Amino acid sequence: MREETIGGYLERLAAREPAPGGGAAAALHAAQAAALVAMVARYTTGAKYAAHAGQVAHVTAEADRLRDRALELAREDAEAFTAVTDAYRLPRADDAQKAARSAAIATALAGAARPPAEVVGVAAEVIALAEALLPIGNPNVVTDVAAAAEAARAAATTARVNVEINLGGIRDEQMRADLTATVADVDGLAERAEAVTTAVRAGLAR
Repeated sequence: MREETIGGYLERLAAREPAPGGGAAAALHAAQAAALVAMVARYTTGAKYAAHAGQVAHVTAEADRLRDRALELAREDAEAFTAVTDAYRLPRADDAQKAARSAAIATALAGAARPPAEVVGVAAEVIALAEALLPIGNPNVVTDVAAAAEAARAAATTARVNVEINLGGIRDEQMRADLTATVADVDGLAERAEAVTTAVRAGLAR
């Protein structure tokens, strides 16, 4: 995923193959959001922004970390979804095989729900960084703060449906509860992202 060209990735995304799919796309939305935040932070340096140097340095480091993690989650999601399709292909000729297949599917679905659930968390962190950067960032690139917020919103809402589609096959009640709680905050994250964009657009209209 890290070394692949954009064109090559999109070819695979468009192909009739189980992975990459929506989960990987969500992770890449998050990676782009983090990269945009880092870019704005790197333009917010020098004497003019000296009063905020510590905060900007923190935002830069965190955004770089989140970008790296999001890329890793894109890879993990593709691998996890492949495991789901492999589980569904297991034989079911007798009761023993059916039971083994059912257990394998449940395990694979649980595994497939984890990467997008973590993408929601990454998106939340990126939105928080965008919120922190908005009032202090270089105004010449302030629209990229909005772009970051919108990419993070897309990451969170896309990841949510990829968690929800796996919930029905997960047998572990605690895991189901944890995953449900994770995606319960997505509407709030979307509202926060929209608030960042609204603030940016209001500033442009002055």
